[in-house]
Amino acid sequence: MKILVVNAGSSSLKFQLLDMENEQVIAKGNCDRIGIDGHVSAKTFTGVEYNEDCSFPTHTEAFEKLVEVITTGETKVIDSMAEISAVGHRIVQGADIFDKSCLVTDEIIDQIDALAELAPVHNHPHALALRACKKVIPADCPQVVVFDTAFHQTMPPKAFMFGLPYECYTEYHVRKYGFHGTSHRFVSGELARAMGKKPEDL
Repeated sequence: MKILVVNAGSSSLKFQLLDMENEQVIAKGNCDRIGIDGHVSAKTFTGVEYNEDCSFPTHTEAFEKLVEVITTGETKVIDSMAEISAVGHRIVQGADIFDKSCLVTDEIIDQIDALAELAPVHNHPHALALRACKKVIPADCPQVVVFDTAFHQTMPPKAFMFGLPYECYTEYHVRKYGFHGTSHRFVSGELARAMGKKPEDL
C-alpha cells in the first residue's frame, strides 16, 4: 500500500510518498516559491536527487509537477498515480465546521475554500491542490483531509472567546481556533503512552 501525503503551504507544496508495508519514504520533495518564480526539489529512497526551476503560477501547476517527478525520469518511483492507495492532505483552518478528519468531496473542498478569510494564505492554496489532486488520482482512491484546528475543538467558549464585542464572534468568526493540532495530538499521545495513561485521562 502506497500513501501520498500532501502539505500545501502559502507558497509551497511539500509531499512524501510512503510504502506502508515497511513505512519507508519512497520519495519526498517540495515545490517551492509558488506564485513567484518556482523551484522543485525531490529525492528518492535510492538517493536520486532532482532540482529544477519551474513556473508555478498556482498550486495546480505545482501538483502537476509533483506527479511528473514521481512517475517519469530518473526520479520515477511508480508507473502511474493508480498505484497510490490513499492520499492525505494537511489543512490549516477548519474553523468550527470540522472537528475531525474527513473524506474529500467537492463539497468539502468548497467549504475549505470558503474558510479562506480565516487563513488567507493557506486555505485557497489547499483548495487548489485538492482540486488538482482529484483530476489525476483515480476516483476510487480515498483522499482524506486532516485539519490543524480539529484537535482544539473541545475548547470551551471561555477558552476560545476573546474579550471583544460578541458580534465579532457571531458576524466575523473572531475566536481562538488553535493551530498545529496534528503535532499537539501526536505529542499528547506520546506523553500519554510514556505515562501509561489514556490521553483523555490527562
